[in-house]
Amino acid sequence: MHIETTDVTRTYGDVTALDGLSLSIPSGSTFGLLGTNGAGKTTLFRLLIGHETPDSGTIRIGDTTVSAAGTEIRERVGYLPERAGFPAELTAREVLAVTGRVRDLSDVDSRVASVLDTVGLAGDADRPVEGFSNGMRRRLGLATALLPDPDVLLLDEPTAGLDPLGVVAFHRVVEDVSERTDATVLVCSHALAEVERLCDRVAILRDGQLLAAGELAELTAGTSGLEETFEAVVTGDERFGDEQSAVAADGPDASEAQRPPDTAPAEREEGAP
Repeated sequence: MHIETTDVTRTYGDVTALDGLSLSIPSGSTFGLLGTNGAGKTTLFRLLIGHETPDSGTIRIGDTTVSAAGTEIRERVGYLPERAGFPAELTAREVLAVTGRVRDLSDVDSRVASVLDTVGLAGDADRPVEGFSNGMRRRLGLATALLPDPDVLLLDEPTAGLDPLGVVAFHRVVEDVSERTDATVLVCSHALAEVERLCDRVAILRDGQLLAAGELAELTAGTSGLEETFEAVVTGDERFGDEQSAVAADGPDASEAQRPPDTAPAEREEGAP
């Protein structure tokens, strides 16, 4: 499902979290969203799922304008927040069953069995969540996001706090989902190696503005990889001026590099106003 943001601005008091953001995300892509703290990444996710509305500009998912769709947009978007908690006494199967019924999904039992298998928790489906490792909890969170069979999947810092084996297991699940479905996957992560492994396209934000966007291979051409590219872009390296800001951004006015403001808003906690 194609995603398009056009001149999107979102402020909180005197803090501008997104400043005229225009970004185009192709259908079926696995898209990495990168930025320094306060870049507006989490704000964009909250706008995409309809938890908040922009002060100005439009966000479209497919042919639907998010602000006009209201809560109905959540039927098309699966969201794994950075911090997802579950009742400790419930089993994984019960967590998913409750989620499915609250969302008024059809064929809940069948959906639950399917996503448990997808995330590798079928063998632990009837264990209480309190006995789960961090990696298992993150995969359970991913299962809740996959339950409605979404057109768009948003993953916010998906492997934060996981040990190396947990990271590898989670990556394999995401790669499997990307290969087996037509979902557009957005990954917001500070782990550049993670984005480099999972994503075919990336966008780099700073202070709510788009600095560069395009295919990963094109953005990293002539560098040692995404880490060097990211550093060069956010520090204003002349190699990544107007030319790189325009690379395959595909969105309106993408060819014009946006100048960051003098001050950067602080990154907000999930659920902050």
